[in-house]
Amino acid sequence: MNLSDKKCTPCEVGGISLTAEEIVLYAKDRPQWQIASDSKKISRSFKFKNFREALAFVNKVGELAETEGHHPDIVIHYNIVTLELWTHAVGGLSINDFILAAKIDLLG
Repeated sequence: MNLSDKKCTPCEVGGISLTAEEIVLYAKDRPQWQIASDSKKISRSFKFKNFREALAFVNKVGELAETEGHHPDIVIHYNIVTLELWTHAVGGLSINDFILAAKIDLLG
């Protein structure tokens, strides 16, 4: 399945998060993303030559996030950018997290 071709869709507060089986299925296509121990978030770190490159990547992720209407938590530590995705409205993972992860993978 090519999640990078899909578009994030708004989730309703109180909606249902992905099942454990669905998370495993989608995670197979995103092997560089780590699933949190509680299965409520996914994260990935990207390493760059320097801060300038890391910041340029964060700006690309920010533009993508605005386009998709789905926003990661972002941490920059000099040349390392760590992104964490989860869907606040459902209190865990949704398909949107894996769609955005797939699109971010194309940037990095």
